[in-house]
Amino acid sequence: MGKNILVITGSPRKHGNSSMLADAFIKGALKMGHTVNRFDSAFKAIGGCRACDACWSKGTACFYEDGFSELAPMLEEADVIVFVSPLYWFGMSAQLKAAIDKMYAYDKPDCSNALKIKESLLLTCAAEKDTAVFDGIIGTYRGIANYLNWSDAGVLAVPSVYKIGEITHTGALEKAELLGSSL
Repeated sequence: MGKNILVITGSPRKHGNSSMLADAFIKGALKMGHTVNRFDSAFKAIGGCRACDACWSKGTACFYEDGFSELAPMLEEADVIVFVSPLYWFGMSAQLKAAIDKMYAYDKPDCSNALKIKESLLLTCAAEKDTAVFDGIIGTYRGIANYLNWSDAGVLAVPSVYKIGEITHTGALEKAELLGSSL
């Protein structure tokens, strides 16, 4: 039986290197018969969590209606979640982080639609050559996965890519596709 996979991207650069990682991962997952939904957070207006604690008070995860309203049903159906982001200042993009912050609603005691996510992955890339720059994003991702009791199904961190398309010369797209087909 196939899994329901949600891929959330965070790059504001269309067709960039991290977007290509997402495409390759999705290709592998689809080959295995999984269902895949993709949500490009950078092209949705998602405000940060306001800590108002009004989650679920209107029957929806977030009191404020924005792009997260489109993401919430996908989160609720997913078995696997994949975060895809370029590395910005040692972490994920602000667009992806805003979507993740609003997931706070699903950690509340009065949550009416608990998530059924069991596995997670991180795909990321950076212009820097030193792989130590990924420590922050990987640490944040693993902290989230651990806190939410998700099984870490893999991390792919690709250094030395900046210009659109540079990732095609690294072997990372093949690795991303293999990760997609390994679920």
